[in-house]
Amino acid sequence: MKFKSLSYFFILFSIALSFSQNISGKITDENSQSLEFANVVLYNAESNEVITGVISDEKGSYIFKDLLKGKYYIEVSTLGFETKKSETFELLGSKNLDFVLKEESQMLNEVVVKSKRPVIRQTAEKLVVDLEKSEMINSNLKDVIKRVPGIFVTNNGINFAGRSDVRILINGKTTSYMDITTLLQDLPADNIARVELVEQPGAEFDAEGSGPIINIILKKNVKLGTHGNIATWFGEDEGFESGTSASVASYKNKLNWQASAGYASLTWRDDLFIKRTVGADTYNQATIEPYNPKSFRLGGSLDYYISDKHTIGFGIRYNNSTSNRISKSSTDIISSSTTEKLVSENSFDRDRNTISVNPYYEFKSDAHKLVADFNYVNFTNDNIDNVYAASGNTVPITNQRYLQDGKFTIKTYKVDYSRMFSDDIKLSFGSKYSVVNTDSDLKSFTQNATTNNFDFQANNSNRFLIDETIFAVYSKLNANFGKWSFSGGLRYEDSDTEGVSTNANDSRSRKISKLFPSASISRKINENLGANVAYSYRIRRPSYNSLNSFVQFYDPLTSEVGNPNLRPSFTNNYQFNLTFDRQPFFTIAYSETKDDLFQFISQDDATAQVSRSTINLSERKNWNFRLFGPLDFIKGLEGFTGFIVDYNVFQSNDLNPQLKLSKWNYGWYTQASYELPWKINAEMSSYFGSGALEGQIDVGWIGNLEFSFGRKFLDDKLKVNLGISKVLNRGFVGTVNYDNINADIESNGSRQNVQLRLAYSFGSKFGKKKSRRNSSRDEENRIDDNN
Repeated sequence: MKFKSLSYFFILFSIALSFSQNISGKITDENSQSLEFANVVLYNAESNEVITGVISDEKGSYIFKDLLKGKYYIEVSTLGFETKKSETFELLGSKNLDFVLKEESQMLNEVVVKSKRPVIRQTAEKLVVDLEKSEMINSNLKDVIKRVPGIFVTNNGINFAGRSDVRILINGKTTSYMDITTLLQDLPADNIARVELVEQPGAEFDAEGSGPIINIILKKNVKLGTHGNIATWFGEDEGFESGTSASVASYKNKLNWQASAGYASLTWRDDLFIKRTVGADTYNQATIEPYNPKSFRLGGSLDYYISDKHTIGFGIRYNNSTSNRISKSSTDIISSSTTEKLVSENSFDRDRNTISVNPYYEFKSDAHKLVADFNYVNFTNDNIDNVYAASGNTVPITNQRYLQDGKFTIKTYKVDYSRMFSDDIKLSFGSKYSVVNTDSDLKSFTQNATTNNFDFQANNSNRFLIDETIFAVYSKLNANFGKWSFSGGLRYEDSDTEGVSTNANDSRSRKISKLFPSASISRKINENLGANVAYSYRIRRPSYNSLNSFVQFYDPLTSEVGNPNLRPSFTNNYQFNLTFDRQPFFTIAYSETKDDLFQFISQDDATAQVSRSTINLSERKNWNFRLFGPLDFIKGLEGFTGFIVDYNVFQSNDLNPQLKLSKWNYGWYTQASYELPWKINAEMSSYFGSGALEGQIDVGWIGNLEFSFGRKFLDDKLKVNLGISKVLNRGFVGTVNYDNINADIESNGSRQNVQLRLAYSFGSKFGKKKSRRNSSRDEENRIDDNN
């Protein structure tokens, strides 16, 4: 019996030994900083199946316990760093295996600011704000963009270092066929992984656009198993507003899918006050313009990993935005002997629908990467505008109605290939072909005083069709040589555009074939100081709507006029950066644009009407100087502060009289976060500027101050955020003095905004990062609608 008992003991001991192997290690970056929340996945080397996964702790450590003997390999990934895979190894006993991860885009000498949250990385081409590990839950995309050093969001759009020609991309796809104001308000911030400010786009980007690019990278399904997020928010602006969203994702074996939906009902106001002289009379106009858009979005994607090198996928996205609102305009017309009152209302009915489909194929190995994808976008924009006299009006007004329907179809085919010859040499090249078809149909009606019916006005109506094709090829080289690094590329684009105006029976064509070079050189001067210079050459084509020769009235005295004679503009961009102690420090940038596309305001003294149209200027020049530094030298405080000085010059020799405007602007920007008692994370952002040029408008000082407070509950699954914006929000106050225009202008939005947001996460806690680069869709950028 003793022998038998002893045999059982040895058998059990042998079984225990077979499960007693552990694998442990530590995850760090190249600066020996620990990386928490890194995804560490263990694979069976013979079947390539996932055994299990863990995440690294706050010290960067991980451990797999009680493993069988066998052959394994480990893959480690985290957002903002290159994925690293170990060699295959045979586990015979406990093993220690450490990993050192490289920053993504290392070929561009990215400089990392190591901050708890968020992480800022600076290259010669772009600045990256990584929000993936941020404790704060901002309310929307508008709040997130404010995290980017130097970005300031006004009632009139986005401004960076004195430039308002900023474009927004989402996952490399442009968004200007959408309503940007609604997009900023509606897109949930907790869907965003990072923000890239691309000041010097490389050859892999389309050459479209003279200003910087803001590329919003959305979070991907990076977790094994099934997980999701449910969020809701409500607040007060110009009334009660609310929204809700939900997402779910799953990654098991070789199949990865995710789906999301969201709804938002927003309220805000954009008021305009204009006091101007027309001859000897004074026109004092006040327009109260509320906004109440309701938006719904639905999206999903499916990825299938054929093998560890081959992946196919499919994504689809649908967006709908509707708005039914009434703005009221009241103008006192004061002459030497009388005072008249022009009172009108404008009802806006908007219905916008977008559907996009994006299948793709990706091949990726240690040295090669090939991505081929197709993107289809169908956008419809149906508008009904009514301009009519309102109570209190003493001036004769002819009531008007406009039906404006827009249809846009975009098909884009794109292939990108990159080859890593070594850790220091990378070659990329690719090609893109896009086909764009637009149909803008404007029908104008006036009310018949006798019958009260609306009669069609053929002379003020127009249908404008555009067919455009763009073919592009590019090549780019990235190289490191000791303390030096180089990035240079060349892009060739051939575009063929034809526009037909059915009302005027007029056809116009434009063909452009041009080379667009870009380059950057970086050098590490010493342990603390680094420098780089960059250059890019860009084109900005007129938006499709601005080419339409329509005239549309917003009230009896204000109209928008199209210009079919617009030419594309070309811009040379130069930039010099200094980084100190691995942080963005000092920047000098200069750009010069020929045939700049400029929003021009004119006044007709005979009718007192003010119209806005896009024209070509002779040139535009922009200088900007930036000085930024971190705030972490103050104990417990994270963030940055900085100063921006910019100088703008607009000049046109074709106008009579000649137009030449110039102005200096001085700005101070601060973004800071601090942990209060009870683990409450507080955040403050502010901007103060001395004044700038917004086209012809000489704007006075501006200021903005906002706060946010957040806390986690239920083992960090529930996140609660209270946002208070517009605490200090001085409106847009300026003057216009050109030719016969002498006007004071003030544009004020709604004041304080308060939002409470709750988000609950569920599902697995470890994951596998998959890599996929989304292609840019810059021809979509020109399908804009400023209404």
